[in-house]
Amino acid sequence: MERKLPVPPFNSIEEATKKVRLAEDAWNSKNPETVSLAYSVDTKWRNRNEFINGREEVVKFLKKKWEKEFEYRLIKELWTFQHGSNRIAVRFAYEWRDSNNNWFRSYGNENWEFNELGLMVQRYASINDLSIKESERLFHWPIGKRPDNHPNLSDLGL
Repeated sequence: MERKLPVPPFNSIEEATKKVRLAEDAWNSKNPETVSLAYSVDTKWRNRNEFINGREEVVKFLKKKWEKEFEYRLIKELWTFQHGSNRIAVRFAYEWRDSNNNWFRSYGNENWEFNELGLMVQRYASINDLSIKESERLFHWPIGKRPDNHPNLSDLGL
């Protein structure tokens, strides 16, 4: 079985931060199949008001999500982790536009739990959308991985 490094227990802020950045990079790829490989086959999610069970449902959910969220760019940031455990808490923001060219910044928090292989078995996400003007956008890198020199959420004051 494939392992997704780093694997728990998370014993340093560097390990937990790396796990968060790898997740961010995968989501910014907007490739549902690639993203789904970070989750266990029987993963359980709550995303807003939706409940997703299993990797196959993750793929379906992400395809549907990115069919309506254009110009998607995401930043995730480690909020906290329990030293020596398999849990991480994350905050995030992403910007996107809809098919009518309305722009949004979505803010949220996620609680993650991993198995011994480093696959996420549980993901609980709470998300709020804020309508923004295109001129208020803060995430301007080309679609895909956020550049390493781009500010994180704290540096942006988000």
